[in-house]
Amino acid sequence: MSAPALVPSLAPAATEVGNPGLNITIFGVFVLITLAIVIRASRNNRSAADFYAGGRAFSGRQNGIAIAGDYLSAASFLGIAGAIALNGYDGFLYSIGFLVAWLVALLLVAELLRNVGKYTMADVLSFRLKQRPVRMAAAISTLAVCFFYLLAQMAGAGGLVALLLGIDDKTGQSLVIAVVGVIMIAYVLIGGMKGTTWVQIIKAVLLILGAGVMFLWVLGKFGLNLSSLLGDAVNASGGKKVLDPGLQYGKTGTTKIDFISLSLALVLGTAGLPHVLMRFYTVPSSKEARKSVEWAIWLIGIFYLFTLVLGYGAAALVGPKVIAAAPGKANSAAPLLAFELGGELLLGIISAVAFATILAVVAGLTITASASLSHDIYNSVIKEGRASAEDEVRVARITAIVIGILAILGGILANGQNVAFLVALAFAIAASANLPTILYSLFWKRFNTRGALWSIYGGLAIALTLIVFSPVVSGKPVDPVTGKSLSMLQGTDFHWFPLDNPGIISIPVAFFLGWLGTVTSKEFNAAKYAEMEVRSLTGHGAEKAVSH
Repeated sequence: MSAPALVPSLAPAATEVGNPGLNITIFGVFVLITLAIVIRASRNNRSAADFYAGGRAFSGRQNGIAIAGDYLSAASFLGIAGAIALNGYDGFLYSIGFLVAWLVALLLVAELLRNVGKYTMADVLSFRLKQRPVRMAAAISTLAVCFFYLLAQMAGAGGLVALLLGIDDKTGQSLVIAVVGVIMIAYVLIGGMKGTTWVQIIKAVLLILGAGVMFLWVLGKFGLNLSSLLGDAVNASGGKKVLDPGLQYGKTGTTKIDFISLSLALVLGTAGLPHVLMRFYTVPSSKEARKSVEWAIWLIGIFYLFTLVLGYGAAALVGPKVIAAAPGKANSAAPLLAFELGGELLLGIISAVAFATILAVVAGLTITASASLSHDIYNSVIKEGRASAEDEVRVARITAIVIGILAILGGILANGQNVAFLVALAFAIAASANLPTILYSLFWKRFNTRGALWSIYGGLAIALTLIVFSPVVSGKPVDPVTGKSLSMLQGTDFHWFPLDNPGIISIPVAFFLGWLGTVTSKEFNAAKYAEMEVRSLTGHGAEKAVSH
């Protein structure tokens, strides 16, 4: 069936799709089931290690599935499918970047990080450097990355549920985002890392199965002929070159540079994402950490192959105009495709999976941010390592509530933005503020505290400054379909940085600042570096360190 015939039939679906009552029921069933699992898992939360790292009781396979559940966020399912539907090849490049990034994490970070650290990224960065300033810097960087990632998930939640319930006013969508935030806080407060991990495992299985069913269904519509699908996608896009590179990032020299910047952020960002790094501590050994990444790469790779067909399938069967006019814009492509394929029931199931995706990821982000504040700032900086495990966990729970409230407010502001792009900003911050310091700490003998502080604060400050003064925040033209500015802030323009993503500037500068800070300081602890090198490469002493 050609796309033009579908556009009129789906026009009403741009504001409401399916049966709102059925959608809410499926949502409610999933939330109740996962809350029951979280409550059951919480019965064994007796220590800080249980709350932060799930008691290190997960196998490599279980943790790999959970990593896939944590990593395959709303950006992967909603944002990338929408980006492919609207921009074709350029949208698929998000998938490539997200997947290739795991090779960096596997080869350079996963095993070494698990051997050196205890609960958080700051444990590694401060191992051979001055504890208090480095932990403070790492915690601030962690919060910044988690906040931008949370913005993306909350924006995805607002657009998804607005579409399913027919809510097209800002007040109703804001209420939806608030409800998501409250459920997220409940997961973290009740279940800690154990509960969150099981939610992520369940969500990963459901997401990959759901995407696989839609993948086969879409191909079946075209006689299992990928060429036929791609041809119809081109026709439905009004002749736009959705199969060629450059539709989104090839129009001008600036957009081409922006693509390079985006690619750097995606490929290098994963190895610096705090909520991904924290998952390596939930397994009992470095061998299991490595196995976790191997499982994650396979599952994530298979899923991204599915998104290629889902994106072009949405373009062919739904049509870019209908997608762009929906409440969630690009984020509505996958739900609209599900409605076209299987009606109300498939839409309800796929949307519940997408909703589960958002809940699982925001729970993982929240527990990472709260652990960083309680373990790195409260215990290590304020209490100088003398806080009890009970006090630390109590502070973590209070922090989770505060972070949840901030995420709700930020999600309301970011509602309507493409979630894949918002996540790319989080990757740029992680690649700028975290990755240089992690690599220098693990591999450069001369690295010292000043280098770490200059790298973290410098990379973070430059990335945030360039984002604030970029077209993402202000100055983009008005969308001809919706009549609204494509920037976060409407009716204002104070941007001076021409690129959407700051990675091409902020990442090299952060590496340079790490080097410059190091060579201008005489600090060097050879014995501590030798201890770290032995532990990171062999794991000797790691089990004793994490058992306390």
